[in-house]
Formats: sequence, C-alpha cells, structure tokens
Amino acid sequence: MRHDHEPVSLLMSCGTKTTEVNRTGSWRFVRPVAAEKTAPCSAACPAGEDIAAVETLAGGGKWIDAAETILMENPFPSVCGRVCFRPCETACNRGRFDEAVAVSQLERFAGDRAERVAPARFTGRSAPLKVAVVGAGPAGLSAAYFLSRLGHRCRVIERSEEPGGLLRWGIPAYRLPRPVLKREIARIEALGVEIRCGAGTDKAGIAALEKENDAVFFACGQSRSIPLRIEGEAHMRDGLRLLADIRRDRAPSPSGTVAVIGGGNTAVDVARCLVRLGAHPVIVYRRRRRDMPAFAPEVAMAVEEGVELRTLQAPVRLSRQDGKIAAVFMDMEPVASGIDGRARVSPVAGSESETVYDAVVSGVGAEADAAFVAAPEARDLGHCRIAFGAPLRLWGGDLTNPVRSVADAVASGKTAALAVDAFFGAGEEGLAQALAECRVGNGPTFSFERYVGGRRSAQRRKIVDFTDLKTDYFLRSGRIAAPVRSPFERAGDFAEVVSGLDSASALQEAQRCFHCGRCDDCDNCRLFCPDMAVAADDGRRRFLLDFCKGCGICVAECPRCALDLAEEP
Repeated sequence: MRHDHEPVSLLMSCGTKTTEVNRTGSWRFVRPVAAEKTAPCSAACPAGEDIAAVETLAGGGKWIDAAETILMENPFPSVCGRVCFRPCETACNRGRFDEAVAVSQLERFAGDRAERVAPARFTGRSAPLKVAVVGAGPAGLSAAYFLSRLGHRCRVIERSEEPGGLLRWGIPAYRLPRPVLKREIARIEALGVEIRCGAGTDKAGIAALEKENDAVFFACGQSRSIPLRIEGEAHMRDGLRLLADIRRDRAPSPSGTVAVIGGGNTAVDVARCLVRLGAHPVIVYRRRRRDMPAFAPEVAMAVEEGVELRTLQAPVRLSRQDGKIAAVFMDMEPVASGIDGRARVSPVAGSESETVYDAVVSGVGAEADAAFVAAPEARDLGHCRIAFGAPLRLWGGDLTNPVRSVADAVASGKTAALAVDAFFGAGEEGLAQALAECRVGNGPTFSFERYVGGRRSAQRRKIVDFTDLKTDYFLRSGRIAAPVRSPFERAGDFAEVVSGLDSASALQEAQRCFHCGRCDDCDNCRLFCPDMAVAADDGRRRFLLDFCKGCGICVAECPRCALDLAEEP
C-alpha cells in the first residue's frame, strides 16, 4: 500500500545530491557559441574602427586601452574626433532608441590622452620594402603609418613647408588647433617615417621616385580650385589660398561685405574665417540650404556667427566698379530631385540682378592636378586604385575617393598600405584574398587588426541591426553634448569652438553604448540558463556543454546579439 508521505521522503533524500551527475548535454542537437559581430557604427566608419570595443574600454575608464584600439585602425584620433562628419553616429543603433552615442567626442577624449601611446609594430607578409608617398595629407600620412608598422621604409614627399595637407592648410584653427595635428604627426614620425617638406614633384621627380622605390603612392589631394568659367572670374579671390594664408598668419584684413560662392565645407570655412577677420560674409549658393554639401552643424554655426545665406542664386559675371566688385547673379529654381536627394536647379529667365560687394571669394572646391590622376589601367580597390608593374603604383585620397573627408582619406591610405604589403607578399591573387579577409562588415572598409591576425579576426561580418537587440534591458538616457562657445564669443577669435567632454561626462557617455554584437559580461546568459550550464571564469563566460540542452534561452536573452546557436558537429 502506497503512503502519501513516501514522495516527500524521496525528495528529501535527494536534496543533498548534486545535479552534476545528470549530464543532460547528451540531449542537445544545437549549442550556444560566442559570436562577436560587427557593430553598424564600425561598418559605417571609413577608417574601420572597432567602435564597440573602444566604447567598452572607455565605459570601464580604460582610456589608454581605448586609444590603442583606435590607433590600431586610425592614426588621427584627436583630429577625427574634431573634424569627422560622423557617419558612425548616423548608423548608431542607439539613435533608434533615444539618441546616438557621441562617438566623435569619445574618440577625441581618448586621442587627447594618447600622446605617449606607441602603436604596435608587426611583421608584414612581404620582405621590407622601400615605398615613396607623394603628399603629406591624411591619406599619405596614413599610408606611411600603416606601412611602417608592417616593417617597411617610407619616405613622404610634400611640396609645402609643413606636413598635414588639408589638415594643416585647409581646416581653420577654430576646428582643428595646430598643436593637436602636430602631436599626431609626431607619432607617425616616431615610427621612422621620413617626411621631406618643400620637395618638388615635377615629372622628373616622379620618374626618380619610381626608379628608386618598390612602390609609389600618389596622395597629393586636390590643390587647384575649380574654375567657375564666368566672365570676370579673375576678380575673385581663391578660397583655398585664403584659408592657407590664414593658417600661415598672412591673411589680409578684409572689411565690408564679402560674397563667398559655393555651398560646401570650403565655402563655410572661408565665411566663418571672414567673420573672425572683421568682414560680413554672404554665402551665395545655387541650390537650397538643405542641399548644401557642407556639414549641417557647420552651416548652423556659421549662421549663428553672422554669416548670411543667399540660396538659389548663381553667379553670371563679375566686374570691378570703383574699387569694389559688381556681381551679377541669376535666380535658380528647383526642377527635380537628383539621385543623391539634392535638388536639380534651372536658371529663371530674365532674373539677373546686380549686387556690389567689397570682395568676392570662390569656395566651390578643388580638383586634382592632371599629372597625378590615376592611370586608365588602374584597378579600383575601394578607397584607392592600383596599377601593377615596376614599380607598383597606387592613387588615393581625394584623387580617388568620392567622399572627400579625413576618415575616407585614412581609409585610402590604409588600403594602399595593405595592398602594397599583400601584393609583394602573395602576388595579385593573394592581394585580393588578403583584402577580402580583412573587410569590415560588407562595405569597402578594411581592418588593419584583421590583416595582422589580431583579436578582431574572429569578428563576424554580420552587421547588428536594431531589431537584433533586446532593448528592454536598456534604460533611456540623453546624449551628453559637448560645450560650445557662444556665437558672439567665438566670432571674435580663432580659438577652438567646441570643447571636449570632461572625464565624468565622457565616462557617462561611453556607458550609453549598446556594444552591439559584443559581449560585455552583462551575465544574462548565466542568469537565465535553466540548467546552470554557463560558468563565469575571471569575468569570461564559458558554456558547460555536459549540461547544456541547447534550449537557446541564453541566445534569446542576449541583449547585444553576441551569441548564436550552432548545429552539433
């Protein structure tokens, strides 16, 4: 006869036993695996930085480690933290939750604390090479940086009196102070890179470089202003030359009203500089304000500082009139939307009108010298072009990039460096394979850390989408804005306009990062596991496969999409 107390007695007798004897892992046909993936910010970053890793380190207060992680992919953290147009923040998954993480400000904070950080050196896939780089702008300097880290000897040829290219002569000091740039160029020189300034690059000089080196990388940028091809164009000042004169402290002291023709960053930089020199600048642009290719925040700050905008106006002719410039403009009207979303415009018949200015400056951009345009047979590698032969020749930076930004220039220099090393190490076929293996996500950006076989080599190409995240585990918090000087104050000098975050604010902002695709030891997998089959050893999670039934709860509850289920082999 069965008594009611017998089951209780049985349970009590089992209470002192361990479940370790029940090796239920034999029931499993799938298993959880750690599967770090690519964050969308990294895929959008032209320089291919591992931003999720950077913010993980920064969120723990490890700023030097964060800086080393940035320097693995980008030699200019302090520069890019100030002047980058921030495609990473546009792609940030946090932006679909509340506000994007201030990645640029965190990069700046880490970079400003990395003065004594020495980038790691590696052994390249080829024997040491001699490589000449034409142009000491961000593309050329980046190529030399990565080539030197792979053990190659680099000489950079620069026709100006100082290196930096656009960073030195084209970006005003209120956006990029000179000491910041000098510090980051000094880090590149410390790798053994020789920078020869004031050196000519005529036809004979190029022939000599090609004879003396295994490879030549042309990264001389676009140094000639684009002509407007209008009557009286000779009466205009060159905006690029004006910016360079200002950086050389040779700028004139303009007065009165000055028209600046164009809608890109050059035009906006020229106009904001003119404000600081005491003039009243008027930007005249042929399309609408929202069509301006200049960075929108820069346009907004220009207007705050007193720059006037005249849109849907195009210059027709200029003439000198009693020491001033009489400018005739024609009204334009939007007629359609282009592929890029910007308006296509058409002149309005009979709409010509004349305005007299004290000066007119061209700020429509620049083009490359014909001598440095890529050869027709050159093959496209994404951010640069390559022509096989002796020597190996490559072209990059503004010569090839459709997007002319510092981050894209860094990508161009890195691509060229990897291509040189891979080609001489494994030939043309090996070059294609090497670049394919170090691609970030599914775009044209490459990772130096992947190329040298670092930790990031195990990172999946899968780009984490917002829908892959478990946002119930995150709290909403607003983005921390960097301090900005008042318009009245900043319009009076060339001191830096945007200040960096303080330590507490930077730490708080870094901790807002979702760390998409990357484990940050949140412990959800261990807490939710019904079989207690997840162990934590020295902060790292380990799956106890003897007990894991493959239920997948850990994968389902991972907030960051850092786990996958894989079939049993």
